[in-house]
Amino acid sequence: MLNDQIIAEFRANQGQVGGPFEGARLLLLTTKGARSGRPHTAVLGYYPDTDGRVLVVGSAGGGPKHPDWFHNLLAFPRATVESGAFTYDAEATVLAGAERDETFARLVEADAGWGEYQRRTTRTIPVVVLTPVEAGPPVLASGSPTFGEFLVAIHTTFRRELALIRREVATSGSALGAQLRINCLSVCQGLHNHHTGESTGIFPVLLDRYPELTAEITALQADHDKIALLLDELQELVRGGRSADVLGEVDRLIEELTTHLDTEEAILIPLL
Repeated sequence: MLNDQIIAEFRANQGQVGGPFEGARLLLLTTKGARSGRPHTAVLGYYPDTDGRVLVVGSAGGGPKHPDWFHNLLAFPRATVESGAFTYDAEATVLAGAERDETFARLVEADAGWGEYQRRTTRTIPVVVLTPVEAGPPVLASGSPTFGEFLVAIHTTFRRELALIRREVATSGSALGAQLRINCLSVCQGLHNHHTGESTGIFPVLLDRYPELTAEITALQADHDKIALLLDELQELVRGGRSADVLGEVDRLIEELTTHLDTEEAILIPLL
């Protein structure tokens, strides 16, 4: 089955797949069967939401029935999400009323295909919020990683997300839509949280253990401070909504961040 092939490719390549889904934001959602109680895994497109949540849509290609995974969530709202590098448990909330309509409208603005699916069916296509159950970083999909492997997985996730956002901004026309603004602000917040964790957690420990690396750690911290300013500037431009302004700043951030991540990995991975 095609679904099984995509799942296998997704898991084998840390969330990357080829063919028609290449470059798409995808996750694997494993639900508990409403009738059978057995696990059922679906490949879904998703959108970042606020506070670390993500959105999935029960479009079923505009078909007359809700997808099986949606019925499963109604019966058992707890599910497992695989993002590629990471796996976490999430609680599903089905949006209703004005909140559903406003959220769906912003997703249609981001991708007109959702609107076409809605026109094909008489049912109201559901929008579901997946909220991580546990606070803090998710579990690495590969099992029990070293700190170094965990760091590389986080960095890889940021590299991929920024590449996606760069493409979305470049093709967005003259103005950023509401969902694209959320995408941008979400990755900015994620980078801020990650660097704060490194600055207050990892760096002090390494300085205490390896005082001979003071110059290198100090330089990495200086990178954090510089990138924090870039993130502040980018967020202001995102809120302004002009794509041309944002694209240049995204390119600037990608260039600075790529150099920083490469340098940080070269220094820290052997130690972690």
